[in-house]
Amino acid sequence: MIEIELSNQQDTHRVDEPRIVAAVERILQDEGIRKGNVSIAIVDDPTIHELNRRYLQHDYPTDVLSFPLERRRGYLEGEVILSADTAGANCSRFGWTLDDELLLYAVHGTLHLVGYDDSTPEVRQQMRAREMHYLAGFGLEARYEEDGGQASDVDCPAAGGENVR
Repeated sequence: MIEIELSNQQDTHRVDEPRIVAAVERILQDEGIRKGNVSIAIVDDPTIHELNRRYLQHDYPTDVLSFPLERRRGYLEGEVILSADTAGANCSRFGWTLDDELLLYAVHGTLHLVGYDDSTPEVRQQMRAREMHYLAGFGLEARYEEDGGQASDVDCPAAGGENVR
């Protein structure tokens, strides 16, 4: 059994929590995870800034952090932390709602948990294809800005250091 727990620890933005949980659940099932526990936290920028500084030594807020705690065949334990403030600040630039932007962060972070990487152009292409697949299931089409081969603007040092956009 897969257990997904969501904790909305900020009160500035309204969030479609069931949509985020549904996306994470779909990814886990599609990627062969049958047992495990995934914790999702929605936080503000000061909180994610502190976590980014503490765990990755990056002194700035970010959009999403992923922490795979244990992963083996069919089993996963991990944490995904999303910044509602960053989503709120960036969503209009891409013509999305805050909930759409948070959904992108949740998809991206969960893909890291199940083992996808985006540290090179080759693997980034695979990861983006999976992002587009899962976002399409919610009626969304992902758009990316490129900056020297890396996605730009919203920094996501989840599982090693890259950007969602």
